[in-house]
Amino acid sequence: MFNIAAVAGIRWLAAAAHAGPGSVSLWVLAAVFFFVPSALAVATLSHRYPDEGGIYVWTKRGYGEWHGFLCGWCYWLSNLFYFPNLLLAGVSMAGYSMGFGESKPFVFGLSLAILWIALAANVVGLGVGRWVNSGGGVATYAAGVLIVVAGFLAWSRTGPATPIHVLPEWDWGKINFWSQIAFAFGGLELGAVMGGEIRDPARTLPRAAWISGLAIAAFYILGTLALVTLVPSGEISVITGLVQAGEAAGLRAGLPWLGWLLIGLILLGVAGQLGAWIGGSARLPFVIGLDRYLPPAFARLHPRFRTPWISILAQGGACTVFLLVLQAGSSLQTAYQLLVDMTVITYFIPFLYLFGVAWKHGRRWSAISGLAVTAMAMVFSAIPPAGAGPAWLFELKLAGGCAFLIGAARIVFIAARTRA
Repeated sequence: MFNIAAVAGIRWLAAAAHAGPGSVSLWVLAAVFFFVPSALAVATLSHRYPDEGGIYVWTKRGYGEWHGFLCGWCYWLSNLFYFPNLLLAGVSMAGYSMGFGESKPFVFGLSLAILWIALAANVVGLGVGRWVNSGGGVATYAAGVLIVVAGFLAWSRTGPATPIHVLPEWDWGKINFWSQIAFAFGGLELGAVMGGEIRDPARTLPRAAWISGLAIAAFYILGTLALVTLVPSGEISVITGLVQAGEAAGLRAGLPWLGWLLIGLILLGVAGQLGAWIGGSARLPFVIGLDRYLPPAFARLHPRFRTPWISILAQGGACTVFLLVLQAGSSLQTAYQLLVDMTVITYFIPFLYLFGVAWKHGRRWSAISGLAVTAMAMVFSAIPPAGAGPAWLFELKLAGGCAFLIGAARIVFIAARTRA
């Protein structure tokens, strides 16, 4: 359930449906050439190194201290962008249902409130947080099943709202989304970051990866088909598309409350996903702090709850700043897209290391396939989508943000080695 909460993002269904029914073939290709290789890599490495820190520890042992630090740094900081775009998607859906549309004050105010409530819950500990994560996983899957059932009923009665074609259409305005297909399958490695807090991780983590992997692939493929059946793909918003589909299904079935039920499940799912990522990613700076590459405060545990509370609160503060700065002067749609692309590029740098270490441990074909998809996803992320404003400005923000994060990592690492 932790894997489903962390990986299965219901907001990706709207983005895939907006790109057209050809996205289904992209889901299949991403599952075969990225998701399965990443599952094999995670299963192999978590069995060999079932330590707290996961991908950071694997990279450090495979390529040395600097590369381990850069991997952990990028993985942790990518969540500073991931949390805002997750919140933007969920809260925007709620605002759409309540009549606020894409109101910036409503969306960003409620996003900040939810973020800090989730942070406080994680400070209390995983004893409470695990139930939030599991509840979010159940809610996400329930929302997906609801959409799939509604789509099947609509197809059987009136046919699909969008002509179904198998192959994706080449469109420079939508090719940016292709990178998000691979990103939507990321997250299996998150559970391994908490390997020191899982019973028998060498056995549990690989089994969980395969069981949840099959469920997640089915969720994405069937959910996308259901959305394009309910609403024409050209009319689907990448942010509020799920609510549009719920309203369309409610009208066809004569059930006006269906949209409200769906938005409730979506918000619960977002809360669970946010809780899973906050809890998991906070363990990385904790372990890096133990290695003395971050200030000692990151390695401190809360005196009562025994959680890395400094790490959790630091995430919250930085995430708040990025959320406010990145949306300044942009439309909500552009801000959301920029956050997604910053997340994709920064998040995939650790995957280059993941598949590189997997190669060293005998997973050659998995490494080749995973590295190829990862590299293509990073390139596609730099292509501005339609409606993103001036291409040079979009790419400048993207490149500048990524260069700043990597440069900052090098400065922090050198400073830590100098102190040592």
